[in-house]
Order: sequence, then structure tokens, then C-alpha cells
Amino acid sequence: MLSRSLLLSLCFYAPFWATPALADFELTVSDHILPGYAAFAASTQALSDAAVKDCTADSLKPAFNAAYDAWVAVQHLRFGPAEADGLSVAIAFWPDPKGSGAKSQRALLLGDPAQLTPEHFPDQSVAARGLTGLERLLYPAEPLPADPCALIQATTLDLARMAKIINDTWVNGYAQTVLTAGSTGNSSYQTRPEVRQAMFTQIIAALEYDKDQRLGRPLGTFEKPRPERAEAIASGRSLRNVRLSLQALRAMVETLTPDVPLTLAGFDHAIKLAEDLDDPVFAGVAHPDGHLKVEILQQAIAALSDTALAELGPELDVGVGFNAADGD
Repeated sequence: MLSRSLLLSLCFYAPFWATPALADFELTVSDHILPGYAAFAASTQALSDAAVKDCTADSLKPAFNAAYDAWVAVQHLRFGPAEADGLSVAIAFWPDPKGSGAKSQRALLLGDPAQLTPEHFPDQSVAARGLTGLERLLYPAEPLPADPCALIQATTLDLARMAKIINDTWVNGYAQTVLTAGSTGNSSYQTRPEVRQAMFTQIIAALEYDKDQRLGRPLGTFEKPRPERAEAIASGRSLRNVRLSLQALRAMVETLTPDVPLTLAGFDHAIKLAEDLDDPVFAGVAHPDGHLKVEILQQAIAALSDTALAELGPELDVGVGFNAADGD
């Protein structure tokens, strides 16, 4: 782990120090990204260890939810190690409108056990792996066609492997690459504004994802709501994921700069709406009153995104860049 003294020394010697010290990314790396990925790596390792001891669904649900919580806390960071080799997609493949994950898992449950070995499981469909794949095994909608223990263990081991890769890559090199942006020889980030641009884009893209996917999919239209399309219905995490995402994004913004009162107030408003909403899987969207309540939360996130564009972007001296969620 990079020490605070190293981080401070890198800050001191880094060029392109034209922006205010409070509007930059050193604290984002040290206080948000590194601890977030460390927590995700630790939680997935704990989940994998638990699956080795007892692979029954009831015993693994607490560790599964802890790992899912840790993932939502960093899921918005769709750049760098998490994007390499499609790791973020394999960790949480959603939405899956064609149900390809369930079909692939059925084939794995009934197929050659060799496909579940550490050597071969990473080559399986991303739709059958990760947290979304594990959720189907721990919270099955109908009886599974075979004993899922081996697939559960393979999935949790693969999750821990991917989380470790991301965490280790940040700790052992990528954090330094980010922190030394603009230095001679840094081909990844030739200027410091490139990093601020990347981080700002993560925030805006994540807000759009919460608005359009996590809320938009179950909302559908007023005439045709689609509650069955909500994320993580089986584990009851649909609203929880929105709330945790907003909290993580707010924390990230504070590390970048505290001088965005309207943006932070917008986060507080949206988070309060999410906390007060008593609709864990957005089943209420099927009824007019429930639909309106979720729509109000969606509108609050849309307003928050607009506020961040108008206030946070100029504070960081950046605009909206490439959206890493495009094409997902």
C-alpha cells in the first residue's frame, strides 16, 4: 500500500500544479480508490474461504452481500485495472435481457466438471460468472438442475482472483501512474487534467447508470412499468445498490474537492430519498403511487447530474469525456 508520505511527496513533485490543491485527485487515490479496492479484495477472499468451508446458500448469503456492498463502493471506477480484460463486466454482468447467464450456468452445472477448475473457469461466459452469477446460485428462482456447490466454489474463487488482480495492480503500480500524471515517461496520463477528466467522467457516468439502468429499467413507463427488470431482485438489493452507489459517489466527490456545495447538497437530497423509500426491489413501480416515488428519486439523480456538470466540472476544470459505460 502506498504510504501517505509517498503520496504527499508525489503531490509535491508533480508538475501541472495549476489547479487549487483542494480540487485534485491525490486524496481520491489514497482515501477512496485504494481503500475501496482493498475492501473488495478482502471481502471476496472471505467469501471464497467461506465457500470452501460450507457452500450452502444460507451460510454464504452474509458474505455474498458484504462482497456486493464492497463492489458497489468501487463499481463506478470504470478505468484502469478494472477495465483490463473486461474484469468489471465479469464481476457484475447486468443487465442481461436475454437471460444468457442462467443458460450458461445451467450448461456448467450439467457439463464437464473440468470447466470449473481455476484454469478454465475464467474462460467461461462473463454472464455466468461474478456476483450476478453467484446470486442466481444462492437465491435460485427455481430448483437448480444439479448440486451447485462446485460452481459456487468456482465462482467465488474467480471473484477473489479478479478482485486481487485489480487491487494488486493499483497498489503495485497504477496508483503511482495516476499520481505522477504529467511526469516525463508517463505515457498513460501526459497531464494532470487527464486524470481529473477521467475521474469526473466516472462520476457522471455512474449517475447516469443509476438513473437510466438501476431506476430506469424497472420504471419502464407509467403505462407499462417493468419491476421484474430491477437489478438484484433475488437478493433484495435493488434499492440498496442505488443508495450505496450514491453514497460512494458522494464520498469520491468530497475527496476531489469540498468546494461544490450544490453538488453535495444534491447528493444528500438523493440519498435521503433513497433511504426513505420503502421499496427494496422496486415492486411498487407497478402501482401509481410507488411509480411516482421511484420516479422522484430518478429525477433527483438527474438534477444532481446536471448540477455536477455545472459546478463540479468547472471546479475541476474539466468537462464530460468518454463514457466508460457506453456499450455495456
